[in-house]
Parts: sequence; structure tokens; C-alpha cells
Amino acid sequence: MSQSASGAAEGGPRVRPGSSTQALSAAYDTALLDLDGVVYAGGQAIAHAVDSLADAREAGMGLAYVTNNALRTPDAVAEHLCELGIPTEADDVITSAQAVARLISDQLPEGARVLVIGGEGLRVALRERGLEPVDSADDEPVAVVQGYGGPDMAWGRFAEACYAIAGGVPWFASNTDLTIPSARGIAPGNGAAVEVVRIATGAEPQIAGKPLPPMHRETILRTGAKRPLVVGDRLDTDIEGAFNGEVDSLLVLTGVTDGAQLLAAPPQHRPTYVDRDLRGVLTGQPEVTEEQDGFRCGGWTAAAGDERLELDGDGDAIDGLRALCAAAWTAAGDKGCELDAAKALARLGL
Repeated sequence: MSQSASGAAEGGPRVRPGSSTQALSAAYDTALLDLDGVVYAGGQAIAHAVDSLADAREAGMGLAYVTNNALRTPDAVAEHLCELGIPTEADDVITSAQAVARLISDQLPEGARVLVIGGEGLRVALRERGLEPVDSADDEPVAVVQGYGGPDMAWGRFAEACYAIAGGVPWFASNTDLTIPSARGIAPGNGAAVEVVRIATGAEPQIAGKPLPPMHRETILRTGAKRPLVVGDRLDTDIEGAFNGEVDSLLVLTGVTDGAQLLAAPPQHRPTYVDRDLRGVLTGQPEVTEEQDGFRCGGWTAAAGDERLELDGDGDAIDGLRALCAAAWTAAGDKGCELDAAKALARLGL
């Protein structure tokens, strides 16, 4: 295995993207892939995802699908991936429902009743851990668990959660993603629904999903990965989760994160690698070098000015973005970069 450049100052934050002389599919034993915004959006496969994953699998890389969406069961997710042309078993899918169910079962006895505010994915995960899902605060639950229930979640379900929490039972949430990608754009996610209950009760849930440790723990327990690479589209879940788990990450620009957000990222949101889409798993990653006039990647050179990021050169736009990351992150240090990047990103078409 080739060693990727850390891109971090000694004992400090990451200041540039890493590099790899090997294809990432050879450098890492398992890809821990987010689904929404990485593999599919609105139920349809993202461009190049199916072929890229097939090639990675053929190269010997293990593929695991790690999602904060607690709505569907692993069986349902695997069936959907198979329909898209991605051969998948239920055991290849890890959900935040499974992570939160383990978190609950660590604190409650077997057979405990748990009020479910969410979909079938939560119910199946709770039963797997020996817990009994119920539907009403009148069913004497000893805990509440909340997960994404789809766009048609009835308002009364939030009221049931509030009644039970007001009675003193602990509250758990599968995840707190504020948004979720859909075929029509960005829609409210489970985090938005959690805010409804938080505002009404004043309570705080225990959270299992990315970027928090319970989700990473669940993923490693179920995959047995030794050299994992987290692949995601969100800085505040996928990339921060990799940071918290002390593993490398690849950000793909097929979901919610755009170039401006990447350049402004604080240390915990800075990925090891960045690429357009899942084809990045099949290639090495170029080195970003520090030159006298700035940071160079491919045919591009980027530097931090007094008020804005400057970009010169030509070539692959993603190389330009990598160079800009180095200039922005170095200038920002342990904070988020506040320099204007609009002109540089417009030149790259990003």
C-alpha cells in the first residue's frame, strides 16, 4: 500500500489534500460509501457510479454502504442497489437505524418497549437487538427513537414523541442531517424533524448517526474493515465522521457540498481526497505541492491574497480545486477560510 500524503502540519490540521500513487481501490481494503448524493439521488444512480463500483469490486476492494437514512431496511436498500445494477447483499448495508438500536440496547434490557417515530428500518433494527417497537406514548415505552420517516410523516407522530419525552423517558435519534437529497432537489431531513421535538420539549436526544462514534463503531463491527476509506458528499456527516474515526476520506462533488463550502471547511470537515464522482476511487490522487508563488496541482497554481483566493493556469478543474483547497486551508489554519473564492471557482466552472 502506498502512503497518502497527510497534508497536515506537524500535530496540526490538514492544510492540503492528500495524494496517492496507487488507485484508491488498491490503497484501501474497504470503501465505506454513503448512498444519497454519492451512489444515487432520488432513487436513480448517479452518473458513473454503477461502473465505478463494479470496477472497484473487481479490483478487490470491499464495498459497504453506510447511510444515515434510517427509513429503509438493509434488505430494501440492497434490493434497490441490485435494481440499479450494483450487486449487493443486506449485510453490505449499514444504517443509522442499526447504530441507534445498538446504542439503545446497550442501555435498556432485552424486551424493552421503544416508541418509534420513523419507518420500517428502525423497527427491524430494534427487533434485531431484542427490543419491542411500539407506536404510542400510551404503550408505556421506556425510550423514544426518532429517524427519517419519509416526506409523508404525519405531524401527530411528533406529538407522540413529545408526550413520551415529557413523561421522562430517554430520547434517541438515528441522525440529525438537516437535509436529504431528492430527485427534485434538497428536502428536509431527520434533523429538521428532530428540531421540532427539541423545540417542543426542551430535551436533547442521544444521537447515533454520522459523524458521531456510534455509527463508526457499527460500521467497523459489521464490515471488519482494516484500511477503510470513507466516501461521501457531506462535510458535516461523512467527512467529519471519518475525522472522528481517524480514517481517510474521499469527498465527491455529486451531492450537497459545493466548491465554496469545501474551501471554507474547518479542519474537521477537510477530506483527505476530493474528486468529481466515484471514478475517483479507481485512480490515484495527484500531489499538491507548495511552490514559491503558491500551491500547484496539475496545471493550476493557487494562492491566498489579502481578500480573495487567486488562481492561475489551466487544465483539469478538479486539480484547480485541489490547489485552491491548499491555499485556503493553509491560510485559515484551524478555522474556516473566509477569503472570497467566487472568481476562482467561476474560472473552474465549479
